[in-house]
Amino acid sequence: MAEETPLVLKDKLFNEETVRQVAECIVKAYPNLDKRCFTDDILRGFPKRELKERMSWMREIIEKHLPDDYETTIAILLKSLKYATEVGDFTFSFYADYVMVNGCKREHLELSLNTIGEFTKFFSGEFAIRRFINKFPEETYEQMKAWSLSDNVDQRRLASEGLRPKLPWAIAIDFDYKKGAQVLENLFYDNERYVTRSVANHLNDLSKMDPDYVIEILDKWKKSKKQADKEMSYMIGHALRTSIKRGHISTLEFLGYHHEPKIEVNPLKIMKKDLTLGEYLEFSFDITAQKEEGLIIDYKIIYPMANNKKSEKVFKIKKVMINQGDRLTVEKRHLFKKMTTKKLYSGDYKIEIQINGKIYEAGKFKLEV
Repeated sequence: MAEETPLVLKDKLFNEETVRQVAECIVKAYPNLDKRCFTDDILRGFPKRELKERMSWMREIIEKHLPDDYETTIAILLKSLKYATEVGDFTFSFYADYVMVNGCKREHLELSLNTIGEFTKFFSGEFAIRRFINKFPEETYEQMKAWSLSDNVDQRRLASEGLRPKLPWAIAIDFDYKKGAQVLENLFYDNERYVTRSVANHLNDLSKMDPDYVIEILDKWKKSKKQADKEMSYMIGHALRTSIKRGHISTLEFLGYHHEPKIEVNPLKIMKKDLTLGEYLEFSFDITAQKEEGLIIDYKIIYPMANNKKSEKVFKIKKVMINQGDRLTVEKRHLFKKMTTKKLYSGDYKIEIQINGKIYEAGKFKLEV
């Protein structure tokens, strides 16, 4: 019996079922909608479009089938959400796209910001709000400060997520990152992980630009005791993950780790140095402690790229406390496989062992793709 082909993400999120669900909601708010034509128009455009392109395509069909008047269509879309029962992750995502494209104008500003605040309860308005941040920075910032104090968890998260300096998939924003971070002062002691994870991701973005500033913020928050210790520890670890991988000394000291721990690392052993795609890089090394130390043990892969360039990525192994005189044997396997997020090239590779941000051992190997 032939195996079923697994659905790709775009087909899981945008498919005939979700389109018909949207059409049912809109026709109840706008009976003049030709539901069949609306549905057919959307589905006809799906096969040649990727995930985000499908969002834009559904917005274009809204523009075709609903009234030209912006305020009228916004009223229809808001009303349609009253009929939404089961809401998927992306089902109504294109609603905010409609606001971004058609409503980022001075005459519509108040309505558009309020509408994004309502739409974000069904799908985050984090992408749409960024165009408003760029075009109307002060007005949008004031709205996001208000959302940071909202009773609605989705609006509180939007206040953080929308102002992230390096939000994935989103357009860049031209906004003072320190001013943007002031919104987080209302959010870091939130009791919802959905919000605190966004706050931590926001700080992780900042750490790529100004890691010392992030340490300053976290130190202040920790001392304030406004957030529970367990959740504060989660936020600190999540916010500092990039700084840890980069071996930022102030970060390591803040976490209680020595940048130059009193340890010896025995030579790195690589079991097989000629690999092909689909095989594991297997390696091991020993750590001997000269005194009690807390260790963050990572390894770094340096990849060959096109045009004789190199890229690198740090991977976690473990965090551990080691006593004076103890020896720790570390064994690890790293699978090299085809990825959609990173293209692998044949050639010479390098692995480095990184402990508390410092490189101790290195070895070379080859990969044939």
